[in-house]
Amino acid sequence: MKKSLAVFGLIVVLGGFAAFTMLFTVHQTRQALVLQFGNPIDVERDPGLKFKLPWQNVEFYDRRILDLDPPGQEVLLTDQKRIIVDSFARYRIVDPLEFRKRASTDANFRQVFGNQLNSAVRSEVAKSSLADMLSEKRSEIMNRITNQLKAQAPNFGIEVIDVRIGRTDLPEATSQAVYSRMKSERVAQAAQLRAEGAELKVKTQAMADRERTVIIAEAKKTSQILRGEGEGKKTRILNKAYGRDPEFFDLYRTLESYGVAFKDGTTMILKPDSEYFRFFGKARDNTLGR
Repeated sequence: MKKSLAVFGLIVVLGGFAAFTMLFTVHQTRQALVLQFGNPIDVERDPGLKFKLPWQNVEFYDRRILDLDPPGQEVLLTDQKRIIVDSFARYRIVDPLEFRKRASTDANFRQVFGNQLNSAVRSEVAKSSLADMLSEKRSEIMNRITNQLKAQAPNFGIEVIDVRIGRTDLPEATSQAVYSRMKSERVAQAAQLRAEGAELKVKTQAMADRERTVIIAEAKKTSQILRGEGEGKKTRILNKAYGRDPEFFDLYRTLESYGVAFKDGTTMILKPDSEYFRFFGKARDNTLGR
């Protein structure tokens, strides 16, 4: 009995080991390449549980869309300007067997095909000017690059989905030169605007001063005319009043002079019988006589 159980256990272990070494699973996002002694013999693209011999092994390859982003490169344009172009591609592995034969590993593929991407970008961009790279012609350039890579893609067992130029920058030295030129242009433009503003300010101030002078002159003229008319009217009124009662007018004018003369504590030294105080004397005589 014990011997039978041992044999059964051994059969189970061997069966499990055989299942472990002969069965494998292909995920829906992957595809498998079956190798026998290092040589590819079969490709499994459909997902599910698959069978292989124990001495065979499996390599898996992603079937989703992948990114290829090689380092940026400096390119000399037709207008002798240098730019740094950073491009990337999207691709999918459609033939794992051809991919392994040509690229061997994913790292090797990225290096080899990345160099081909940079080469295609450099050859096409070098035929263009900086203005072309900043205009609608940029799309035409990318289409030509994409067509070149799509023609080379079957050799690597891949399908190129799209190629894009992600960023186009000027080199540091060129950027500084462009920045300095732009700064100089803006400084010159600012100086011109300030000069035009100063000129406009002078013209405006001159016009305002002229209008001010004219207004003040007209106002003085009008005030002098009105003052003269008022003085004349005043003189006529005073003459008329003086003609009616000369003595009262003489008294009135004298009292007015007293108000001005004795203002602010003014001290005057005069004789008692001075003509200036003649009305005081008359007032005293009238008082004594009364």
